[in-house]
Amino acid sequence: MIVAERKPFDEIKSMVKDCKKVFTVGCSTCVAVCLAGGEKEVGILNSELEIARNADGNPIEIGTATLQRQCDTEFLLELKGKIEDYDAIISMACGAGIQFLAEHYPDIPVFPAVDTTSIGINKDVGVYEERCRACGTCVLGMTGGICPVTMCAKGLYNGPCGGTNLGSCEINKDQACAWFKIHERLVKQDRLQNIMDVTPPNDWRNQIPRTTIQPAYKERCEEQKA
Repeated sequence: MIVAERKPFDEIKSMVKDCKKVFTVGCSTCVAVCLAGGEKEVGILNSELEIARNADGNPIEIGTATLQRQCDTEFLLELKGKIEDYDAIISMACGAGIQFLAEHYPDIPVFPAVDTTSIGINKDVGVYEERCRACGTCVLGMTGGICPVTMCAKGLYNGPCGGTNLGSCEINKDQACAWFKIHERLVKQDRLQNIMDVTPPNDWRNQIPRTTIQPAYKERCEEQKA
């Protein structure tokens, strides 16, 4: 799940300080689950903006919609005819949704109301633990399902650094050493040989712009380009 958190109110308020009409768009998927950008959070933000702007003697008109997803053209079509007369759009989606919305409405400023923090799992109510950074080269099969990119403070691919101490990371004694955990798990699975070979450096495909195409749709995409 993509995890996000709402930006500080003063930052959001400053983004739209010169706008008279603003349209706030929420997202009903990941950011709704982590209580950052669903319908309820849209309503709270809109109320805060209205109260603050009225107190400043600078009232604001706010439109609103919460889509199923902001990263899907099908759902963005729901905004057609509703948003064009506004001075700005506030998006409460993840970074991908914000960019996609801005791409569809290039003539209108789109401002982010949330910060995308990680891809994680739900550990408890309101508690999310990062587990993936979408590096594009997954080694979980080799490392027993434990990610050395997210769990290791240095993102090491070939075993621990010299700072591991009794199973803990040198940066924080409460943080488990990823490679200690990997070694433990592979021993239990009798697969320790997995990490005996040197793994080449990651090409870090998440550091450059990427477009991914599912193999089943590759032919269709090539036909569309022709």
